[in-house]
Amino acid sequence: MFIMMSHQRGVGLMEVLVALLILAIGVLGFIALQFRANEGIFEANNRVQAMNVARNLAEQIRINTTAQSSYTGSLSNLQSSSNCFTNSCSPTQKAAFDLAQTAAQASNLGMQVSINGCPSAQDGRQCIYVAWNKTDPVDNTATTAGYVPCTQSTSSSYTYTPNSTCIVMEAY
Repeated sequence: MFIMMSHQRGVGLMEVLVALLILAIGVLGFIALQFRANEGIFEANNRVQAMNVARNLAEQIRINTTAQSSYTGSLSNLQSSSNCFTNSCSPTQKAAFDLAQTAAQASNLGMQVSINGCPSAQDGRQCIYVAWNKTDPVDNTATTAGYVPCTQSTSSSYTYTPNSTCIVMEAY
């Protein structure tokens, strides 16, 4: 003899599985959101550090105006023969010391620095390029295989290369 139940009592296995599936999808979405937030924090931190490196070098250039033309080129693996903290230096020696200090600071942060003439500047302004994460701090052509250049310039302006991670600051 069969007894018919008119009302369900408790929760069936299917309802529990569907609820767990919905919960799992929600948790995975939250994990993805956290991952993207951490990437954003990391990128913002790199940009702040790069701005500090560039701003520090720009201030050094403004202080040492008589040797302003000495602040140019790539700053990778530069070393200064003089210590301008303890010794008196000529303006050119001070420029070499500043560049070596900036190169060491950028290297410690995993960054590269380069100083070139700004593409649109008629008054000799220099552009400070600070790059990280597979980006060369150069204009138009990457010098390292697998890297992208920081910017692409024309005679009148420059634009950031897609997927580049760098900042450009004008120093005058």
